[in-house]
Amino acid sequence: MKLIGSNASPYVRKVRIVMIEKKLDYTFLLEDVWSPDTTIATKNPLGKIPCLVLESDTLFDSRVIVEYLDTLSPVGKLIPGVGRERAEIKTWEALCDGLMDAAILARLESTWIGRTEEQRCQAWIDRQMGKVHATLAQMSKMLGNKNLCCGIHLSLADIAAGCALGYLDFRFPHIDWRTPYPNLHRLYDKLMRRPSFIETAPR
Repeated sequence: MKLIGSNASPYVRKVRIVMIEKKLDYTFLLEDVWSPDTTIATKNPLGKIPCLVLESDTLFDSRVIVEYLDTLSPVGKLIPGVGRERAEIKTWEALCDGLMDAAILARLESTWIGRTEEQRCQAWIDRQMGKVHATLAQMSKMLGNKNLCCGIHLSLADIAAGCALGYLDFRFPHIDWRTPYPNLHRLYDKLMRRPSFIETAPR
């Protein structure tokens, strides 16, 4: 398998962590989708990463990819097959992906070189950051006093949460989410000690 992505993308990081936790072999191909020379559209017409290149086809969207990867090895099952537990974990993933969506939109509006300062919309940035802060509050509420997001074993919910919080640290270091949400802080510190998170730290 070949994974097309970048070292900065939190969605790519989610896939890479799953691959490490599942002990799957793959080749990592770096791609800058913002470069004028990018060929990403030949693999994903949406022009997005990650893309997982298989022998016969290509999978894209991190949620699709991790779902597929979890079926490839019985090691460390991350997503239950059916039922309420599965829905709970997928809800966590949707929530954390939504936080990353909003944070990325806010950052692009603030920094994209295709816009002048006069063209940037602060109201749009504020709207997206409002979603980020509301999601942090919901994540904290859902986590409560638990050591992990769902159950007693690492799941995709924890991986998604770690990637979302890690992206905030990477791109929005001025946001202090640790003080108001000490339970998220404890979860994040626990996850950051895992080799899969250490190896995929964004840069």
